[in-house]
Amino acid sequence: MKRVNLLDATWLAMESDQTPMHVGGLQIFRLPQGAPKTFLRDLFEELKQHPVGASPWNLKLSHASFIGRLLTPEWVVDEDIDIDHHVRHSALPYPGGERQLGSLVSRLHSTELDLQRPLWEWHLIEGLENRRFAMYTKIHHSLVDGVGGMRMLQRILSPDPNKRGMSPPWVVGPRKRHKKPSALSPEGIRERLRSTTEQIKGTAEAVQNLSSAVYRLIDSGLHHGNLVTPFQGPNSVLNKRISHQRRVATNQYSIRRLKTLARKTDATLNDIVLYLCGSALRSYMQEHHALEKQALTAGIPVNIRARDDDGIGTSLGILIASLGTSHADPIERLEAIKASTRSAKDQLQQMPRSAIANYTVMIMSPYILEILFGLGGRVRPGFNLIISNVPGPEEAQYFNGAKMVDMYPLSIVVQGSALNITCVSYDGKLNFSYLGCRKSLPKMQKLAFYSDEALKALEERLK
Repeated sequence: MKRVNLLDATWLAMESDQTPMHVGGLQIFRLPQGAPKTFLRDLFEELKQHPVGASPWNLKLSHASFIGRLLTPEWVVDEDIDIDHHVRHSALPYPGGERQLGSLVSRLHSTELDLQRPLWEWHLIEGLENRRFAMYTKIHHSLVDGVGGMRMLQRILSPDPNKRGMSPPWVVGPRKRHKKPSALSPEGIRERLRSTTEQIKGTAEAVQNLSSAVYRLIDSGLHHGNLVTPFQGPNSVLNKRISHQRRVATNQYSIRRLKTLARKTDATLNDIVLYLCGSALRSYMQEHHALEKQALTAGIPVNIRARDDDGIGTSLGILIASLGTSHADPIERLEAIKASTRSAKDQLQQMPRSAIANYTVMIMSPYILEILFGLGGRVRPGFNLIISNVPGPEEAQYFNGAKMVDMYPLSIVVQGSALNITCVSYDGKLNFSYLGCRKSLPKMQKLAFYSDEALKALEERLK
């Protein structure tokens, strides 16, 4: 058995009919040149022959009940996996476009995973126009975060278009680490003594840094500094009660185009991402007569996973930033975002990794407690939505000769937070995925249109 850590246990505790806690990934591929008509059928049958042999794909909860998930969350290896339940083949009425694909993925992402089984599904989707097909994977957030999932995905892909016989995701697990010396060997004893000393020292430093971070957070809230505090955002239309049905919308931009804007405005690429999201939300809320006087705030996950760590579970910090939605002028909006993100980054950079993890739990605690006690959507939110930016492959990737042309990450929404925006970079493009509650946010796909308008407006101002 493997004990579930505190942060991952919260995702399990938050699981409900209205708020399934799985994340997902959508990849769109183009058929190889000269591929036979049976290519996808043959590929599906071939992949199904691979047994599930790696974590997290072979793990299930030892106790799937709410009490079991809350009090004794542990992973055990499932020795009898029904591959037909987890691996599925779907087809769109040909020729299927982005809208039809989005509708299908919206439905698939709305349904819960079976807590009695390993917490994942994989879908092969055919019928897309222009010789394309898609893969959609969903897996519980307690098993993987955005960066960990991206690293696992990259291990089933290849930059070589001629490579064949490639394995499906459920065969690929975290990379094996170097074997540690025996605890009883001289080297092992020295390692344990060194580790214990470093832990004691690190704990003292973490407590000191965490205390300083809390003081700066409180001081900023009292004196109106640029550091955005929890509960500073308004109780907006994004922060009402949600239903179980989801809607997915996508958009993409050239990274070169966005970096050009970042360079001209002395901003980071992430600042431009937040500008596009904030601007799109401002326009959307204006259209629905729901724009708040206070600026919306975003919780922004920050990867703290070591470069050589692609293990299971969640490893992230979080910062809170303003989206500048109270500013009508694009330049002023971007400046407000830049000021808040710089203050938030300064806060995190002064802490060691262990303190960042504790700080994240502290910042997220009100958010999590709201969900656990059914208060989400009934009280003021800790922040209005989550916006993530996950690095992906920098060059074109292939799967058994099929080129991946697009990829989109799909995250979670919870009570009191009806929208999540996640971005991933791939082959010179930044792909945006908007996941929202269908009931709370009608015509949510217009966010992509408003984002386009915001980008053009900033470019015009900088001419």
